[in-house]
Amino acid sequence: MSEFGALSILPPLLAIALAVATRKAILSLFLGIWSGAVIYTGGLGIVQTFDWIVAAIIADDGFQATILVFTLLLGSGVAMVWNLGGTYAVRDWATERLDTQRKAGLAAWVLGLVLFFDDYANTAIAGSAMKDVSDQLRISREKLSYIVDSTAAPVATLGISSWVAFQLSLIDEGYAEAGVAEANRPSTFEVFLASIPFNMYAILAVAMVAIVVLWGRDYGEMLTAEHRSWTSGKVTRDEAVPMQDVAGELGEPPASTTRLINFFAPVAVLIVVTVATAFWSGGFAPTGFLSDLLAAEFGSAGDRLWSAVIGADFATALMIGAFGMVLSGFVLGRAYRIFGFGEATEYAVDGFGIMLTAVSILVLAWGIGEVISALETGQYVAEATVGTVPQPVLPALVLIVAGFIAFSTGTSWGTMGIMTPIAVPIAWEITGGGAEGHTLVAVMVGVIFSGAIFGDHSSPISDTTVLSATFTGADLIDHVRTQIYYAVTVAMVSVALLLVWGFFGISPFVLLPIGVLLLVALVYLLSEFDAARRGIDPVSVSEPQADDGDGPVVGGAEQEE
Repeated sequence: MSEFGALSILPPLLAIALAVATRKAILSLFLGIWSGAVIYTGGLGIVQTFDWIVAAIIADDGFQATILVFTLLLGSGVAMVWNLGGTYAVRDWATERLDTQRKAGLAAWVLGLVLFFDDYANTAIAGSAMKDVSDQLRISREKLSYIVDSTAAPVATLGISSWVAFQLSLIDEGYAEAGVAEANRPSTFEVFLASIPFNMYAILAVAMVAIVVLWGRDYGEMLTAEHRSWTSGKVTRDEAVPMQDVAGELGEPPASTTRLINFFAPVAVLIVVTVATAFWSGGFAPTGFLSDLLAAEFGSAGDRLWSAVIGADFATALMIGAFGMVLSGFVLGRAYRIFGFGEATEYAVDGFGIMLTAVSILVLAWGIGEVISALETGQYVAEATVGTVPQPVLPALVLIVAGFIAFSTGTSWGTMGIMTPIAVPIAWEITGGGAEGHTLVAVMVGVIFSGAIFGDHSSPISDTTVLSATFTGADLIDHVRTQIYYAVTVAMVSVALLLVWGFFGISPFVLLPIGVLLLVALVYLLSEFDAARRGIDPVSVSEPQADDGDGPVVGGAEQEE
């Protein structure tokens, strides 16, 4: 138990409350870190505050510093695409084909499902690709951020991705804490597969996006945002501070003509170089893989592929991929005589600027992570809540506790790391081990992942929340305030289903379709109630509103086309 007790919860909650109340994320995060330093040192804590901020950059063997470099380079890549005229080209091309809000939202959702291999890459590519198209169709930036955010991490936990190796290591750690020898339990991968149906929040969150997009119904603050966007063309609030404003920062592109290759080529380089570097870093040997396939040894080829994914360094791969995207901009600018290398260098540096707000918030969010690690916030919450409880309610309780920890700390991976060694031994102990014990262990793994993602989606200090707002050009706090209604709805349905499973033992494969139907009913009822209360239409228009000739409005300023 943390020696600081309940005080350990204060810094992250203070940062979150201030961010939501003031909409000043950077100031709120800094004050949260400072309050933690005061608690930790018993004094003014200024030195400790900056020690934690610096530690946040160099923590995790350089992982977070690598993500910062990736974010800055991606800003340069976006600047290159903009100045090549690629953004306008893909906007015009996509608008001809994605001529309704429903089609554009569905395209963003499908893109999020396809890019399952990493949540950071998912948000970067899907957000950057769809932002201008959704603006043209008057989809609010808040809505696009929700679509991107709610398909990135959930999808990454369900398939072969950068998350899997970490998840497998946690299962091993949980069994080790429970004192179960490897010879007396199923394989780690078997347990992971068995946990997937109980990762109900992730599954239902993806379904929720499809329901909202296809039906066009909204409620809560998302209804406010969508109504504003449908009726006025303002894709952000007048007072909003978008995490990036490419047009405002970079001005009009110098390209006299627009070519689709100037968008698709840099994005293709980003994807191909990222995936290739990831496989290379994981030890993937193409020659051995092909020889296995030619020899019809599909199992061996699959093992090679699986090992490469598990061992891949996705952070470095993303950084190298973003660098490749920047280089492709240099080449295309020269090839089409749009700009020379000197101008390209200036554009690359300008691209760093559009990411400075995101980088600042990321560093401070990670700084809060240093605070909660020093104060042992997660351990305090977990040990104070998840003790010897009745078995039927344990899965639902673990999801709620994991959600609270992730919300307070802003880290889904950290929450998984905290909860798994605590919840798995409890599950093993209360079942007495055996087959029933292994089943409940798999359930614990699934609900921990669910709770971690739920809290992550609801928290303004989460890195994936920050990046989702960044790459869609939304205001961070607006993104959180609109998304949280949907996140809580999905979490409540997940908790209800877990309680039904706990008390009645109904298969999750039966419960999940019921959960989808419940979400459909809730979206209808809540949208009808909220719209009637406000006196507005609960259903977004299926066709874009006629523009007045000045284009959509971002942050209260007219966006020239």
